[in-house]
Amino acid sequence: MTPDADWLSATHATCFPDARSWSTKEFTDLLRADGAHLIAKSKGFALARAVLDEAEILTIAVLPNARRLGFGGAILAELENALKQSKVAKVFLEVSANNRAALALYYRSGYLETGRRSGYYLTNDAAAQDALILSKLLF
Repeated sequence: MTPDADWLSATHATCFPDARSWSTKEFTDLLRADGAHLIAKSKGFALARAVLDEAEILTIAVLPNARRLGFGGAILAELENALKQSKVAKVFLEVSANNRAALALYYRSGYLETGRRSGYYLTNDAAAQDALILSKLLF
């Protein structure tokens, strides 16, 4: 699947209704950036940015009707394989401390908590949520 930035933006908005969704322009700019890695399937996508031997997972979005069916894990594994092929040794990400489903996916996939950012995420109701920083060595 080769999605366009409009599809990515709409999917992101559907997957994260309580947060500010990313615009088409933001996705266009991210995809054009050096080191961008996108894995897209009909039920969701993952986007990362690599610099030298490190990468940051910017977002993983799985449509609500496809959650808890293995799509997130499959997309994450495919992204990690693509990053390994690009000689990325370490990957990290930030995730809301309240996002239990995402945390379960990441911990099950071997990620470890390496930090916390207090009050990092603001929801649509202006409640602040901590972000956990997770990382994983790929090789």
